[in-house]
Amino acid sequence: QVQLVESGGGLVQAVDSLRLSCAASGGTFSTYTMAWFRQAPGKEREFVSGISWASGRITYADSVKGRFAISRDNAKNTVYLQMDSLKPEDTAVYYCAATVHGVVLRTTQYYSYWGQGTHVTVSS
Repeated sequence: QVQLVESGGGLVQAVDSLRLSCAASGGTFSTYTMAWFRQAPGKEREFVSGISWASGRITYADSVKGRFAISRDNAKNTVYLQMDSLKPEDTAVYYCAATVHGVVLRTTQYYSYWGQGTHVTVSS
């Protein structure tokens, strides 16, 4: 059983930056594809970015491409999401997710493990 714990959220102003972290335990981190999702109030959870354990391939949602960067440190069992040029529409709860499959997919059903989420609020 894999446990995921997110951190790094907070209240920032537009165009500021934040770095989210997701620490994993209870499994072999290097063999999990990791992803970030977010859920804004009243909206469905949506894919933000993912990184495959098998190929290292990285995928981004169009809405964050060029502003966000995902990375992983297998030695620290941690995946990061660097968020730059934040916009008010980035306000959401951000969730870390993991799957044993080697491909990044954008659907929530694909991921077996989830963190509790960290809040990100971007003021204008």
